[in-house]
Amino acid sequence: MEILFWILCIVVNASTYSQNNCKEIQVVDEHQIIKGNEQIHEYLPLIQNKKVAVVANACSYIKNKHLIDTLLSHNIHITKIFAPEHGFRTTADAGVKVSDSIDLKTGIPIISLYGKKKAPSAKDLENIDVILFDLQDVGVRFYTYISTLYYILKSCAENKIPLIVLDRPNPNGFYVDGPVLDTNYKSFVGVIPIPIVYGMTIGELARMMNNEPKFRPSSQKADLTIIKLKNYSHNMMIKMQSVPSPNLNSWQSIILYPSLGLFEGTIISVGRGTEKPFQVIGHPDYPDKSFCFTPKSNAISKNPKYKDKVCCGLDLSNDTYLFQHPQKINLKWIIQFYKLLKNKKFFDKNFNYHAGNSELQKDITAGLSEDKIRKKWEKELQEFQNIRKKYLLYE
Repeated sequence: MEILFWILCIVVNASTYSQNNCKEIQVVDEHQIIKGNEQIHEYLPLIQNKKVAVVANACSYIKNKHLIDTLLSHNIHITKIFAPEHGFRTTADAGVKVSDSIDLKTGIPIISLYGKKKAPSAKDLENIDVILFDLQDVGVRFYTYISTLYYILKSCAENKIPLIVLDRPNPNGFYVDGPVLDTNYKSFVGVIPIPIVYGMTIGELARMMNNEPKFRPSSQKADLTIIKLKNYSHNMMIKMQSVPSPNLNSWQSIILYPSLGLFEGTIISVGRGTEKPFQVIGHPDYPDKSFCFTPKSNAISKNPKYKDKVCCGLDLSNDTYLFQHPQKINLKWIIQFYKLLKNKKFFDKNFNYHAGNSELQKDITAGLSEDKIRKKWEKELQEFQNIRKKYLLYE
């Protein structure tokens, strides 16, 4: 597929952005990247004749075959599957707790890490020699798969079980932006003090979590192996063909997610219950009626916000924004909606956990400009950049 090139050298006041954000960006189809799970010859020798547990979901495919089915075809002994948010082969909606079960196709027990517990217990890890991790991250702090990685690392370190991360491309890996998490707001949508967009693959992030004391989930290091990507670099915007979770069902929604995910903690609909989740935003009281949509109950959003009510707002699904992406989170949209709606209940209790602090909400309600808000992020962003570069595996 043709690779598109363009220069995104946007003048930004903050020097934080200059080192990472003014560079040539390639738009690359996902299938041009050779993923860690596709390099079977690299990790089969590490798991043969061992009892293996796998952290995987409905996106964990090698070409047209699921990782679990591929491993079984190579006579790998899989004793257990650990499932993150949204389940294993299923498509549970966001926030819906997932129960333990049995994989109907293989009979392998599935332990949910998005239900009663977030980390495997010592009992869960009995009779396991090694764990394989294969989840498609999207490079955003409040996307919960990196929290699952954090707790898997913790359990592996404390129970002395080797962990093999099958690396995957980060579709938002071409920039770093957003406030660094204030640990007073640590939660499953923000488990370590990193920016909203951290510019690392899940393998690179695992290295940082495991080796950097301020990010390490345990006093001990895990025995960690990364199966690296091929044909990947941090100047790539990846056009994802796979679906990492039910409502991120297009590459456009994935690229918009760092900005639109903040709306999850507000009264605004992000398009759940439509054909364009995380591509449209709206509210029944939005004054401009030139674009409207109506959320409906569907297979992946049983009870979407403003179900069956007409919402008006913005359609961001066209290529204008995506191909002129300024390599930063867009705050103008949330500031615009807040000003136009004039609703004192605009933010809910979840917003500060998505933002990672209480300052962003205060700044928006105080009427600060986007530039003034960003100025507050500079120091901590630079400190993170200095740590990040030690753990990068790709240019």
